[in-house]
Amino acid sequence: MRAFLAILLLLTAGVARAETVVLASTTSLDNSGLLARILPLFTARTGIAVQVLAQGTGQALATAARGDADLVLVHDPEAEAAFMAAGHGVKRVEIAWNDFILVGPKSDPARLGGLADAVVALHKVAENKAPFISRGDKSGTDALEKRLWREAGINPAGASWYKDIGGGMGAALNVAAATDGVTLTDRGTWLSFANRRDLVEQVHGDPRLLNRYRVIELAPGRQPAGRMAAAHKLAEWLAGAEAQAAIGAFTIGGMALFNPGVKDIP
Repeated sequence: MRAFLAILLLLTAGVARAETVVLASTTSLDNSGLLARILPLFTARTGIAVQVLAQGTGQALATAARGDADLVLVHDPEAEAAFMAAGHGVKRVEIAWNDFILVGPKSDPARLGGLADAVVALHKVAENKAPFISRGDKSGTDALEKRLWREAGINPAGASWYKDIGGGMGAALNVAAATDGVTLTDRGTWLSFANRRDLVEQVHGDPRLLNRYRVIELAPGRQPAGRMAAAHKLAEWLAGAEAQAAIGAFTIGGMALFNPGVKDIP
């Protein structure tokens, strides 16, 4: 009996010592399958498990600000800058990038074919009253969409052709596919999305559509020192050679979903 109790205590102690990092990350990185592919490499190397909270960027930053996450991986530069200015983060590093695209039905009711300017494209959507599907979930994708509408000088809220679904990228693409609508999507989710029906890529290449993913380390004192140390290891690993190679090697149908790239952001 004593031997059994001793073994049980050792096992319990081992569980207590096990390290876990809570990573609040964008839905696009999770839905694309990238995190499921690369994070096991980190766990195998370090023994640190990673729990992913897949949320829109706004939600992810709010979760971290409350102290309910140890590390953030997001893609909304304005929201990130505000997060840093509020003292919630101490270091921000770009670890990957791809682009956003506008997709819509082959019939092209918005007359977007051949356009490379995202703002001109939104003018076409409004002029032709083509169905437009907005995520409306305060994600990085949603924030970019709203910035583009502002740049176009158009407020689509309340228009009969503008549908705010308050959902994730997969949901927005499903609605667009079902209603012959136009939507803004990150390329990673688009390449991994199976239910395209008549949807095709229509607008890409505008520098405004660059999509950069950054990992943010949180200010000290929000989490126990051990968890902060584990989060720092994950942040360093994401910017390191092994993770960068894994990001670049992640493909679907022979096409890369993300480009590796490390850059410190002030």
